[in-house]
Amino acid sequence: MNATGYFTHKDCWKHEMGEGHPECPQRLDAIEDRLLLTGVGDALARREAPQASLGDIELAHDRMLVAAIRGLSEGLADDIRAGGPAYAQIDPDTSMNVHTWNAALRAAGAALAATDSVLAGELENAFCAVRPPGHHAERNKAMGFCFFNNVAIAAKYALERHGLKRVAIVDFDVHHGNGTEDIFRGDDRVLMVSFFQHPLFPFSGADTQAPNMVNLPVPAYTKGMAVRELIDMMWMPRLEAFRPEMIFISAGFDAHRDDDLGQLGLVEQDYVWITQRVKDVAKRHAQGRIVSSLEGGYNLGALARSVEAHIRVLADL
Repeated sequence: MNATGYFTHKDCWKHEMGEGHPECPQRLDAIEDRLLLTGVGDALARREAPQASLGDIELAHDRMLVAAIRGLSEGLADDIRAGGPAYAQIDPDTSMNVHTWNAALRAAGAALAATDSVLAGELENAFCAVRPPGHHAERNKAMGFCFFNNVAIAAKYALERHGLKRVAIVDFDVHHGNGTEDIFRGDDRVLMVSFFQHPLFPFSGADTQAPNMVNLPVPAYTKGMAVRELIDMMWMPRLEAFRPEMIFISAGFDAHRDDDLGQLGLVEQDYVWITQRVKDVAKRHAQGRIVSSLEGGYNLGALARSVEAHIRVLADL
């Protein structure tokens, strides 16, 4: 089937980290409004994200991390009943509210359900409009707005539960996907290709030696054409040689020139181009199978337009 799935859940709106935080529920509103306004939403197969099972989350994360986040959530509910604070702090930029646990289960569950549907042939590809994002979450550490690594969990699930031999992860967020690298560094079943601004949070990735990581650190103010050249030169030969059976995308749109959390110069047409290049690889080697999951993107207008551009390519619109 040629349909593109769109996975989300109302629980993903309920997680928030306080007034003025850039990773806010309005990000999903902006995307929904844009897809409605442009009619792109009408072309998608909408699906409600289920909750991921803890067993599936633990494919990519240490059981102690999962238990710790669950414990924080339960403790927070008790604190609030006793008149205590509404948030539990994970790091200076990352906190939980009483809804974060369910939102995190839905965000991972969206990627898992999308993986099932794409591998079953019910959908050609899928986009997961979810939050919290995931690519900074390491095997045993939540950080950087992220609790569970949605794309890493789905990639592990494709390998362990569906028996795939090779999957690729494409990460075009402005920040290095340190969590995904932590989980897959040295795993020859997974090829991860990424570009990211460097130096920038989380200040990692530039010195990686692992043979299955193709990291392209680029300086501030790099524009889209320079990124495209690097992708053609460095990503594409590796992806072609690897012949992935499925591709997962950590779709962060904060490398956009209008986004204040980074200083790169990409525009919507760059996301069209990147998505098309990835889609071409998927068509040649992976029966078109792609699951893309939202990561960063904090300028609401730029985010909405870039997601629309990305989905148009996935859905052949």
